[in-house]
Amino acid sequence: MQTQVFSDIFPLLNTANPQTLEWLISVAVEHEYPGGRAVLMEDAWGNAVYFLVSGWVKVRRTNGDDSVTIAILGRGDFFGEMAVLDESPRSTDVIALSPVKLLTVSRERFIQILFKDPQLHHRMLQLMVRRLRQINIRLQMKSCPPAVKLAHTLVGLAENYGKSSPQGKEILYIPYQDLAQVTEITLDETTKIMDKLNEKQWIKIDSSKNTIHILNFPQMVHLANKF
Repeated sequence: MQTQVFSDIFPLLNTANPQTLEWLISVAVEHEYPGGRAVLMEDAWGNAVYFLVSGWVKVRRTNGDDSVTIAILGRGDFFGEMAVLDESPRSTDVIALSPVKLLTVSRERFIQILFKDPQLHHRMLQLMVRRLRQINIRLQMKSCPPAVKLAHTLVGLAENYGKSSPQGKEILYIPYQDLAQVTEITLDETTKIMDKLNEKQWIKIDSSKNTIHILNFPQMVHLANKF
């Protein structure tokens, strides 16, 4: 992979110097997983940082036999950085929602490159702070109507990982159970709201391509901001 392509895919790396990018590409290991496969189990956290080249994954919090989806990530995102910096035990795993291509960089090499490139170090801190702000927004939305909360989830997925298409923003068709858990509403509420959005032609579900098209993105943004 060329350094410019690497930088374009990952916002984390768009301020890194060319030497850093070349070094990361040289030490990264490529992995591919089919949809439904466990990408990272809870006992493997802390070994590496994972870069999503393509595809979608869900992060689950596990407690015995129970699991709850707490985040959905797509192309250009990364995960595992917290466990690399904090060696405490993890209780989450990562499951592929679609065919996935990943690059991994070992813990030792990633920490080494952070010390060598202050710009990369600073950029990672910025993105981690952004994630904390997103968590704060979700806390502020606790009492919002379910439709507002679900619109906020869909808009976030589209803005962070969606592709532009003639039919608007395109994202992966996320199973309703995962959408409900990430949004922190019930499965019944999620099903009813998605059906209503489909009836109003704000979204279009294409089951043949396993995608959701957000047709009326400005209106969806307007609904998501009602908190």
